[in-house]
Amino acid sequence: MRILITNASEEALYEQVARQIRESILKGKMEAGSALPSIRTLARDLQISVITTKRAYEELEREGFIETVAGKGSFVAMQNAELLREKRLTIIEEKLTEVVDDSRALGITFDELQEMLRLLWEDK
Repeated sequence: MRILITNASEEALYEQVARQIRESILKGKMEAGSALPSIRTLARDLQISVITTKRAYEELEREGFIETVAGKGSFVAMQNAELLREKRLTIIEEKLTEVVDDSRALGITFDELQEMLRLLWEDK
């Protein structure tokens, strides 16, 4: 698992860690039952506080992405396929909402935005 963090981001360090783990799970890069690094190991590897790593894991556990077993560690939780799809859709909706807000602020019309999306879709 590769996690990149930056102090230049407006996003808190624990949020950066949690987001990247969450994205790996949602993209299928980490399967259900996969072990995550221990809190101490991840903190050492990322050169951040154990408290920061613990907070990221707690957030992921609250959201249902990971499960922690005392004495054994943290693991990717089993995900219901329909629930996983809903989580993915929610993420996309949040990003699209930001794009729509930015587009309106910049005076970009719906047709222009739709054309940009079509071009990006076809380019990939």
